[in-house]
Amino acid sequence: MKAVVIEKAGDPEQLIYKDVPRPEVKNGWSLVKVMGFGINHSEIFTRKGLSPSVKFPRILGIECVGIIEETTDPKRLPQGQKVISIMGEMGRAFDGSYAEYVLLPNEQIYPVHTSLDWADLAAVPETYYTAYGSLLNLQLTEKDDVLVRGASSGVGIAFLKLAKALYPGITVVGSSRHVEKEQQLLNAGFDHIVLEKNRKLVTNQVFTKIFELVGPATIKDSFKHLREKGIICSSGQLGNQWYLENFDPITDLAPNSYLTSFYSGNVDVEKLNQLLALIVEKDIDVTPSRVFHLDQLPQAHEYLESTNGLGKVVVLNKWARN
Repeated sequence: MKAVVIEKAGDPEQLIYKDVPRPEVKNGWSLVKVMGFGINHSEIFTRKGLSPSVKFPRILGIECVGIIEETTDPKRLPQGQKVISIMGEMGRAFDGSYAEYVLLPNEQIYPVHTSLDWADLAAVPETYYTAYGSLLNLQLTEKDDVLVRGASSGVGIAFLKLAKALYPGITVVGSSRHVEKEQQLLNAGFDHIVLEKNRKLVTNQVFTKIFELVGPATIKDSFKHLREKGIICSSGQLGNQWYLENFDPITDLAPNSYLTSFYSGNVDVEKLNQLLALIVEKDIDVTPSRVFHLDQLPQAHEYLESTNGLGKVVVLNKWARN
């Protein structure tokens, strides 16, 4: 099969498109024919060597959509079943989805039922599921004014679309470090854009809820912009900082405020199918911002890292494009 293998950490050119053996099914694992997958910032971190637990060579890719090719659980995962897989140790402890086929633990494969085409479905798993779970944890209402820190990311755009579809009267403000993205974000549907400089929001505005995608690097500053009884949901680490250091919950939390989190490893197959049904019911446009082919992985990484990168980037295999 064709796959993209990284032999050593480095720039996007380290992602090599080549022939590799197709994985052989083993007990408790099934083989998925990969139709497509999204590109994630965590894969860029890993490519750069910033994920110390990941050993090279490795096939990256922490999510995929596809169909069951060979199964060891024919009752739950029959051959031909449409499936999604997210996270676990996929693309980290074992080879992931940057390939035509991927071998996955059965408990990490989720049967889904949806009429979405492969490109749209490939945009959903990691991105929309994280946004949806975070939205639920923020306990949104139409009266909220919400800040999305890291607004131009795929998850940021997904959150905006879900929030506006579910709560039409809600105010959603986006933040960005790049002034040139302001008009793009307004065109995407944000009500207002706040600029960030040196990990500080350049505003005195405060919000009832904050969706924190930059993560530990900016959480302290986010609390300075949270109303009393407000909620911050930290679901990303775009600031390249993994841990919240020198944090005093007594003094650093805003008065009478709340901190929660959500991440895509918290997978519930019913919630996943609920999300897919909601996307169809509310006619939410989940079209990816860019679609690449498997042999274009370096270009996909370059685009996502560039100042032009906005929204969700997906890769489709050849059989999903026919």
